[in-house]
Amino acid sequence: MKLEPNDPCWCGSGRKYKKCHMQQDEKVQIYKDKGIIVPSHKLLKTPEQLAGIRESAKVNVAVLDEVSKRIHEGMSTEDINDIVNEVTYGMDAIPAPLNYEGFPKSVCTSINNVVCHGIPSKDEILVDGDIINVDVSTVKNGYYSDSSRMFLIGDVDPAWKKLVEDTKKAVELALAEVKPWGMLGDVGAVVNEFAKKQGYSVVREIGGHGCGVEFHEDPWVGFTTRRGTGMLLVPGLTFTIEPMINLGTADIYQDEDNGWTIYTDDDQPSAQWEIQVTVTEDGHEVLTW
Repeated sequence: MKLEPNDPCWCGSGRKYKKCHMQQDEKVQIYKDKGIIVPSHKLLKTPEQLAGIRESAKVNVAVLDEVSKRIHEGMSTEDINDIVNEVTYGMDAIPAPLNYEGFPKSVCTSINNVVCHGIPSKDEILVDGDIINVDVSTVKNGYYSDSSRMFLIGDVDPAWKKLVEDTKKAVELALAEVKPWGMLGDVGAVVNEFAKKQGYSVVREIGGHGCGVEFHEDPWVGFTTRRGTGMLLVPGLTFTIEPMINLGTADIYQDEDNGWTIYTDDDQPSAQWEIQVTVTEDGHEVLTW
């Protein structure tokens, strides 16, 4: 149903449409008429929704902060899962991965050649030289947050350490491309451009995603995209930036036994950092890091 100027705005602010989102919607329509992919109102987070996501994000960040303090050589990835449960439930929230489409644990722990979706185990022990991605997703009061960090265990190979550092730089470059009326393809393109210059490859099949009201929403965020393509970045659009960058080739495969864990095809290491952002009227807001 078309809104009239004096109708209440669709965002739930209580303001008249003409005083709230009408101008933004008119601008979005101009882009849509040019054939550009634009987000629906459903994908644009309202002030109330963003407030809920921020509360969830506080828990999410607190979990990773605690992991940062306690992660060490000799601990198991199951120990990391225990930390995630301890902090998450202690802050009246829920680990989003647990039982999500059958995933058996509360966090993803991906070591060395594991690209993503590593499953914690008491038999998997961190050893000197490992790099590990700890991917934490949180639900609080129905709102979702998502982020991951890389950790270096002991004396890490310099090339592996550089991969971890450069992957974080790639996320920072991508974040700089998040601005209103830009294109989502620019976010992925800058990651791919930077990674290639360093001699790396970027995983094609797995990327970021919308997040906030649901665990995984549109848009899908690829990191081998071309500039000027993809969805229009409209204020309120909320998604993750989480490139997976490989030291070797981009080829990957899935564990046939557990149906979750993704590995590099050439057994070379992979690194990933993940943040959650929302587009604002003058740039962006980082929700998790």
